[in-house]
Amino acid sequence: MPDRRGFLSTLGAAAATAALPIGKIYEDAYQSQPALPDAALYAIDEEAYWTALRKQFLIPEDEVYLNNGTVGSSPMPVLKAIVDCYHDVERMAQKDPEDYPIWGYAAWNEFRDPLAEFVGCKRDEIALLRNATEANSYIANGVDLKAGDEVLITDQEHPGGEHPWDLRAKRYGVVIKKITLPKPVPDAATVLNLFNEAITPRTRVIFFSHITTVTGAVLPAKEICALARSKGILSAVDGAHVPGMMKLDVHDLGCDMYSASPHKWLQATKGTGFLYVRDDVIDRVWNTIATEGWDDTKLRAERFQRIGSSNVPTLCGLRAAIEFANQIGMERIEKRHRKMADYVLGEMVKRGATSWTSPDGALRCGITTVNVPPVKRMELENWLWKEKKIRIRGGEPSKLRISTPYFVLRKDVDRFLAAFDEYKSKKA
Repeated sequence: MPDRRGFLSTLGAAAATAALPIGKIYEDAYQSQPALPDAALYAIDEEAYWTALRKQFLIPEDEVYLNNGTVGSSPMPVLKAIVDCYHDVERMAQKDPEDYPIWGYAAWNEFRDPLAEFVGCKRDEIALLRNATEANSYIANGVDLKAGDEVLITDQEHPGGEHPWDLRAKRYGVVIKKITLPKPVPDAATVLNLFNEAITPRTRVIFFSHITTVTGAVLPAKEICALARSKGILSAVDGAHVPGMMKLDVHDLGCDMYSASPHKWLQATKGTGFLYVRDDVIDRVWNTIATEGWDDTKLRAERFQRIGSSNVPTLCGLRAAIEFANQIGMERIEKRHRKMADYVLGEMVKRGATSWTSPDGALRCGITTVNVPPVKRMELENWLWKEKKIRIRGGEPSKLRISTPYFVLRKDVDRFLAAFDEYKSKKA
């Protein structure tokens, strides 16, 4: 039987071995972090600039990642912020003996302030949540509606946007009306006409995706929200894809409510999201989760983030992701997204694909959606990943959704295109 010293020594060695993965993450995120490229490089050689930025991500160089539409990869400064925060909060050495590293009971303005500035609103209009699905549920559950009241949505909503309303309808008799968006959406006027024609005297809420998850169409959000307001209807926007893909100003949009998932295009920590509620509307929205402060109207939108114990390091990662995007510049990022999406769209159309992405450049950004029958998208998706280390996503039977975040290089897109050609030739 080992003595106490030997047992503790063995235990320590085992703990050290178990900690190796965490140590590797810390090494990657902190000790081996490459410097950001000089901003001047962008004007000299744009592709070299993005190539240098690519080194901030842990995705192996031999992999091509084309699915930020589902989830992004956090760059090293974000990982560093998360790990540093864990090292800090887990010491349980907060100055106030009543202060603990949980964010579900307090304002956490050090995180709300940079987020509010990034999306164009006031701190008191924004709540820190975990994703757009959660925020959409707050909207659907929080707005006063009675049986027979109508909510107008589109046929291209994400399940996390559509189903909160379906639940409300099934439980309380609210009526969900759905407009059918054309594939592709030809122009903004078509979308506005569809909404306008579907409005009835019973319409109480217009809910729509700023960027649709199905086709990547950038809907004319400002105009739709203005239409809603002109008729006394609440506007709620699912902006899951927008922060980090495009410059966002929710005040300029004129929406009443806005949800988002910064873990996609902002490359923030998984499990970070937010809910924006215009100040004039806050008192009209009930809480979904109730804990201390749920009915304190002086808290404004903060009461919606009072969800109980949660994870402070995720918020450190969100703040770092905002700082990272600001260092690069959202104008530069958005321009890159549009450029790469335009390139892959043009190349896929040359290969016989049918575009479901809008022909209007203003109505598309970082997501390209094409239909490629008779190719079976799941067979292609599996083959691309297993044989070529390329990740995409799509929908049955033949839809491909190709996301082109700024760290995806021209050579990466060309590699995908060559692989697509090879797959089609094998199936011919």
